[in-house]
Amino acid sequence: MWNRYTQMKNFDFIAMVLLLVGGLNWGLVGAFNYNLVTTLLGDASMWTRVVYGLVGVCALYEAYHFFQKRGAASA
Repeated sequence: MWNRYTQMKNFDFIAMVLLLVGGLNWGLVGAFNYNLVTTLLGDASMWTRVVYGLVGVCALYEAYHFFQKRGAASA
């Protein structure tokens, strides 16, 4: 039922959502000095750190795939 392609497609979607959350949050911080993540989850709480960690992991994942696809296209 769940093949590797479906699982990776779902993970790609989750990664993109988390990157959008992170990007919007940093946009709010830069424009209005308002951190939505800490407002919702608390300042320096475990859940805030989890969200920031997941956003970082997703950014690395997407960067890896970007450079992997770019290398495959030039080969």
